[in-house]
Amino acid sequence: MLKAKELKDQTESELKLAYRDLSKEIFNLTNELRLARKLEKPHLLREKKKDRARILTVLRQKEQK
Repeated sequence: MLKAKELKDQTESELKLAYRDLSKEIFNLTNELRLARKLEKPHLLREKKKDRARILTVLRQKEQK
């Protein structure tokens, strides 16, 4: 799980890269869920979605400054 303090120290390009990576992971997990009707670790999907939201929040805060 990512912490907001850690994210604030990163640059915008690093955050965008992390956002893209998380989006790919979420996409893969949702596809696995649709195909197999079951995830081995279902908590990861929720965790990754929250991390992606944290990244978006920090990006928007940096854009406003």
